[in-house]
Amino acid sequence: MSLTELMVDIPAEHENNVFGQFDNYAKKIERTFRVTLIAREGAVKVLGEGAAAEKARRVLTQLTELSRRGNIITEQNVDYAISLVFEDQEEALVEIDRDLICYTLQGKPIKPKTLGQKKYVDAVKGGMVTFGLGPAGTGKTYLAMAMAVTAFKNNEVSRIILTRPAIEAGEKLGFLPGDLQSKIDPYLRPLYDALYQIMGAEAFLKNSEKGLIEVAPLAYMRGRTLDNAFIILDEAQNTTPAQMKMFLTRIGFGSKVVITGDSTQKDLPSGTVSGLDVAVKVVKNIEDVKICTLTSKDVVRHPLVQRIVKAYEDYEKKEMRSGGNVGRNRRRRN
Repeated sequence: MSLTELMVDIPAEHENNVFGQFDNYAKKIERTFRVTLIAREGAVKVLGEGAAAEKARRVLTQLTELSRRGNIITEQNVDYAISLVFEDQEEALVEIDRDLICYTLQGKPIKPKTLGQKKYVDAVKGGMVTFGLGPAGTGKTYLAMAMAVTAFKNNEVSRIILTRPAIEAGEKLGFLPGDLQSKIDPYLRPLYDALYQIMGAEAFLKNSEKGLIEVAPLAYMRGRTLDNAFIILDEAQNTTPAQMKMFLTRIGFGSKVVITGDSTQKDLPSGTVSGLDVAVKVVKNIEDVKICTLTSKDVVRHPLVQRIVKAYEDYEKKEMRSGGNVGRNRRRRN
């Protein structure tokens, strides 16, 4: 096997960012493509088999461009750049990075980080009702909240309404002390946390007191018509068909709606049909309704979360195939 030697220009000020702490990212690239990386005076030499060396060079080029654009390179960036190179789509990494939604209170930019997230963000921008479906960690709720806050600050909507069904996730919380709000808050805490990070607790509380930002259980939506609002229904897999129909018929003029959920994490009583599953089938052909499905490839939490989500996806597919075979075998015996 003949070795190929390729050069990549990586300025010294970007080298640590691209290579990672203790050269962890560089070592991952070397292991993945079975190449050797040698850094010298603002350039990196890539040594390896022809096609593998070229792929490694392309990964380094994309990561360097991300670094030039002011991003702190994460392990998720490296993993995603590698996966895109294998699919010959690595140019998409920098294209995705151009789509800035807003900044957090600490000045951190909020952007889509995967192709699936970019399609989701584009769908929310272009549609009146968007369904964001997918596993935990894909940014469904966080990106929707960032777009809601941006629309609110730009006076595109006059208020933000965040809601989720108050379904107990395998635990009985009714015995907790306090008034109704105290009992409801645990269900809504993830929404509060995201809002505090994006716009700050002080701004949230001020707008909340004015009624411009509302965080409430889904049951509070009954009987209302929501005009000129950005409405997010989170954890929609825990709605019943009646609740989902009630929610979808609350939409008023000038409103934008995002419905997020993960059909694999239902907390409904056994045998109860999910309103999210029904709604996706009912409205999928209606104009101005967008349905975006994110996958384990779009998980942007710790890489271990991505591997766990993928493992569960593989397990559930295997169980479904196994269940189908059992059913067929029973029919044959009968």
